[in-house]
Amino acid sequence: MTGPDKKGVNKVVLAYSGGLDTSVILRWLQEEYGCEVVTFTADLGQGEEVEPARAKAQAAGVKDIYIEDLREEFVRDYVFPMFRANALYEGVYLLGTSIARPLIAKRQIEIAKETGADAVSHGATGKGNDQVRFELGYYALNPDIKVIAPWREWDLDGRQELLNYARSHQISIPRDKEDEPPYSTDANLLHISYEGRALEDPWIAADEAMFTRSVSPEAAPDEPQIIEIEFRSGDPVAIDGEVLSPASLLMKLNKLGGANGIGRLDLVENRYVGMKSRGVYETPGGTILSIARRGIESITLDRGAAHLKDELMPRYAELIYNGFWFSPEREMIQSAIDQSQKNVNGTVRVKLFKGAATVIGRRSPDSLYSEAHVTFEADSVYDQHDAQGFIKLNALRLRLSEAARRRNS
Repeated sequence: MTGPDKKGVNKVVLAYSGGLDTSVILRWLQEEYGCEVVTFTADLGQGEEVEPARAKAQAAGVKDIYIEDLREEFVRDYVFPMFRANALYEGVYLLGTSIARPLIAKRQIEIAKETGADAVSHGATGKGNDQVRFELGYYALNPDIKVIAPWREWDLDGRQELLNYARSHQISIPRDKEDEPPYSTDANLLHISYEGRALEDPWIAADEAMFTRSVSPEAAPDEPQIIEIEFRSGDPVAIDGEVLSPASLLMKLNKLGGANGIGRLDLVENRYVGMKSRGVYETPGGTILSIARRGIESITLDRGAAHLKDELMPRYAELIYNGFWFSPEREMIQSAIDQSQKNVNGTVRVKLFKGAATVIGRRSPDSLYSEAHVTFEADSVYDQHDAQGFIKLNALRLRLSEAARRRNS
């Protein structure tokens, strides 16, 4: 089998966290490809300091080091548009990992153009979805870019071999990072995921000590917390009257949800590459937001628009999960969804209590809800006799079908 062509790569932009995997990848790229490496570290709200990656990259001889706070762009341009679609993959997953990849890929391609790099690289393995998401993003934005995926090229088959490589090449790894973790994690402002190792048996429950963003529902306060979320054109803009930026609003919802045990999910999902995977997720703020959005849409969206959105949603969610954020079909669906959101304005009251977020009130200046029409008391706007003809017309095909069945029986 012929290996990858390592000629013609002069500079590569690496998605770099400074952890074990990408530290090894950085040195491996320098040695195997003999090229200059540009590192890019994105702060998407993962909850860890990203600045230490600068010192690690400098120690590895990197000249061009990009460390960027992308939290506002992430929430404004990726999370919120996705939430306008009420997107849930396989009915439950809020796509926290999936939605972060397009932004990272976009910035890598932009940095490659800025620095004159002819290749990009990532640390995703050959078994997962992220390799697909990154690379579909790269090629959509630059069809001629060269992609280097070390996990599909090298012969380092596991964590111990990575550690051995790091030690033999004097790559500094903090002592607490050398111990074998019981699972792998991925985090950003929307969620944190836990996968692999101790979680690979889908029968074994996750250890309570694993969770970092939420208390258990049993340990949540015994009194409910009531909050109000204001929406404009489908996006949340304020909590309890306080106007917040997109990232700040999601951060606040995360704190509120986490304190009340909201947002945990244990899921066996179908990966795009074909296998089933068990993941455990914490998405406290996103869970509240998803429920609240349904609440405001219930009084502001026309029935036909609301039902069409629900029909489009599984396809839209699958596109994001599979890495097709930059595809024309995702953009087509997004345009339709955004058109539906123009009058999704108003306020939703939500009760947070022991793992549950429940809508208990909603109001809107653009509400389609009419008390005059739905009242059980006497009214002057709805003639109940109209229902008779409506029912008979809808029953006509059923009556004809049954009559034909009786004739032929």
